[in-house]
Amino acid sequence: MPPRHPSPRPVPALWLAVALSMGAAVSLGITRFAYALLLPLMREDLGWSYTLAGAMNTVNALGYLVGALATPWLLRRAAPGAVLLAGAVLATVFMGLCGFFTEAVPLLLQRLLAGVASALVFIAGGLLAARLGAQEPGRSGLLLGLYYGGTGWGISLSAVLVPAVLAAAPSPHAWTWAWWALALACMAATAALWWPARVLRGLAVPADAPRAFNVVPPPARVRWRALAPALLGYGLFGVGYIGYMTFVVALLREQGASGTAVTWFYALLGLAVVLSSRIWAGLLDRSRGGQALGLLNGLLGVATVLPALTSAWPVVLASGLLFGGVFLSVVASTTALVRHNLPQVLWASGISAFTIVFAAGQIVGPTVVGWIADGPGGLARGLVFSACALWLGALVAWRQKPL
Repeated sequence: MPPRHPSPRPVPALWLAVALSMGAAVSLGITRFAYALLLPLMREDLGWSYTLAGAMNTVNALGYLVGALATPWLLRRAAPGAVLLAGAVLATVFMGLCGFFTEAVPLLLQRLLAGVASALVFIAGGLLAARLGAQEPGRSGLLLGLYYGGTGWGISLSAVLVPAVLAAAPSPHAWTWAWWALALACMAATAALWWPARVLRGLAVPADAPRAFNVVPPPARVRWRALAPALLGYGLFGVGYIGYMTFVVALLREQGASGTAVTWFYALLGLAVVLSSRIWAGLLDRSRGGQALGLLNGLLGVATVLPALTSAWPVVLASGLLFGGVFLSVVASTTALVRHNLPQVLWASGISAFTIVFAAGQIVGPTVVGWIADGPGGLARGLVFSACALWLGALVAWRQKPL
């Protein structure tokens, strides 16, 4: 009798992970991080403070938290592929709508709704990537890294697309055209997701728990107290990393970097995200506790503080490359930790729990860094705060033991 869930062949598994990574490109690479490229122009055009500019990503993170809380409920009633595609379509719509408003309140609302949609995409895609990795135990870290590395494709595409559109768009409010172009990019990525969503329907939950993601709650519970160090460390990662990804382009502009230099910086950061899937795959496969999360948080703190200390271009570029080479692997490390320590029927709950604390941290980070940047010391002092949050997260996560 043939196996119930045959393993994909090696090459298709890699291509499935790459196609699935378009979900990460939509949910984070474009929907969230492209905003950093538009922030300086929108702030100047609309007369925003740094606090309001940071609030745009704070409400996006708040929406992400709402979506993360709703996703487990949705996954008990719909297949992950359906949730993935629905979220990608909604994210595309809300990105496009951002180009139709100049008032702060409707823009905040669109960023909030885009955050909700991006959480649906990211969690459902992460669950499918974890299931795919379970079919290839020897390469599960690589396959997870390829999925999360899709964020880098979204960042790099945004780095090239946004300046080109801004240069060609009519004034005033040239940034509105960039939102519409980004929505078209999300539409193309959503189309690419149909294939993995269809193929990976066969990688369902184990035969002994066929209804775990339908209407029956899981038969076991996650021991949240035992995962507390990793959860807290990951929450502090959310506080720290988002300040860099929201304001680093604005800081480079303040330091006198040219538009071409910023494009190269952001595009290379995105490519480093993609390559990180290979760099850290072995660590994610070996680390069953919080060591990977702690190490990566510590390196990320170093990358975050460098632009606050100097505007020397080689150092700034090294900061972007190190940051890109690490930050999505922090996310992948939590999925790997869930996969190592929980039964498969609890993977959705575990991934959602880490996503919730991640989103909670992101709610705090942008507004606090923006508030600090409006005071003495400016954006540089705000990034120092972000680095300290990351280093504290590293110390906490290191205490996580395998379950």
